[in-house]
Amino acid sequence: MIIRRLLGLILALLLPLGAASPFAEEGTKSIRTAVFAGGCFWCMEPPYDRLDGVVETISGYSGGKVANPTYEQVSSGRTGHAEVVQVRYDASKVSYPQLLEVFWRNVDPFDAGGQFCDRGNQYRSAIFYANEREKKLAEESKRALEQKFGKDIATQIVPAATFYPAEDYHQNYYQRNPIRYKFYRYRCGRDQRLEKVWGGAGR
Repeated sequence: MIIRRLLGLILALLLPLGAASPFAEEGTKSIRTAVFAGGCFWCMEPPYDRLDGVVETISGYSGGKVANPTYEQVSSGRTGHAEVVQVRYDASKVSYPQLLEVFWRNVDPFDAGGQFCDRGNQYRSAIFYANEREKKLAEESKRALEQKFGKDIATQIVPAATFYPAEDYHQNYYQRNPIRYKFYRYRCGRDQRLEKVWGGAGR
């Protein structure tokens, strides 16, 4: 580890200003976060967890006006928050456009009233951009889909807001409660609709 860090320091001195070191580790600028709303946050964790370069996914709430909201408050639809997943990823291994591709293929982009069986603004689909680059990439990907399908996309593209982690029992729900998760997902018709829209999805 000491040798690796020394090599990293030497390379940092030799590389042009602003160039990324191949020895970037967690805790450096290569680790970034992205936030997406795609209906039930339980269902948005698995496709990102399987993506090489993703460090962690955290279910939570964002986009509302109530500080430290509870699940009960958010699910009532009165806080303005959406259920979201925060994706921590290594930008040296996976790009933001790749995250966007996973997002689109795991939502119904035409549904303005929620996602699948979950109805209401708290289950809306949205991309929360953190900077102008992310906004540009998100808007470009949305326009490309509108051209592909020949109709409007309902998914929102909005500025990042405060992210509040959901309660512990919601984290990694699909791993902790696989039978209940699969039953919910099936009954909600998520995979059936994704198959119809995309011809398959990264579940």
